[in-house]
Amino acid sequence: MKERTIYYSDLLNDDFAGTNINTAELPDDYRYFPKTALRRGFAGGLNFAVSPLVLLLQKTVYGEKVVGREKLKGYRKDGFYLYGNHTRTMGDAYCPGLLAWPKKAYIVASADCFSIRGTRRLVEDLGGIALPSSAKGFKNYSQAMRRHSELCHIVTVYPEAHIWLGYTGIRPFKASTFHYPAETGKPVFTFTTTWQKRKVLPGARTVVYVDGPFMPDMSLAMDKRKEALRDAALEAMTERAKNSNYEKIHYVYRPKEESSGKQDKAS
Repeated sequence: MKERTIYYSDLLNDDFAGTNINTAELPDDYRYFPKTALRRGFAGGLNFAVSPLVLLLQKTVYGEKVVGREKLKGYRKDGFYLYGNHTRTMGDAYCPGLLAWPKKAYIVASADCFSIRGTRRLVEDLGGIALPSSAKGFKNYSQAMRRHSELCHIVTVYPEAHIWLGYTGIRPFKASTFHYPAETGKPVFTFTTTWQKRKVLPGARTVVYVDGPFMPDMSLAMDKRKEALRDAALEAMTERAKNSNYEKIHYVYRPKEESSGKQDKAS
């Protein structure tokens, strides 16, 4: 079995997604919600149409199992925030939808996800929330995030920001990523993807653990409120990550002057 070693120098900023997408700049007045009722209806129906296919894909490709999904019961009606570790490409795009079902899962995503020609509208209709490309675009983004809370939507955030394929630990993330649940008082749930040996077939399957709710303490100052949410989420995810027992990709720290962040292969 071939294994890989990836050398990193920055836990917060290195990215190993390997998508090589030419990122398109989003306009400052980017529209976050469909303008017409027809498109809104199409986007809503799309969630129901693709969910069975997503479930089949997750089971087939990853052998995925979810532990603790029942914790979300009773919270879907009023909406909440999901926070997960970022260890897959398409798998991480699909998992939140299975957790949110029968509601739609919205996912905060980088501009890369909206830069492939001809797919931007599809990504939007499937629930993608684009991070702005400029400081000026942040106003529309903030208004959209607050609107999602008002509409009782389920919003997913990957606070590690960058994809590290198959990584079995939890990387540090900033308290600022918890701004909107801290501001709106919405509950936070974590979902931690772990990589575990299959019992019969070779390789690994993914087991996803759901934890929460973590409620923002509205009596705290905003900065302290965000930090408390971050600390609770980080602790839960770090503990769950210990369940990983399969590592095909080894991540090794190497100072920046010794490594350009490229992948080295080993067998």
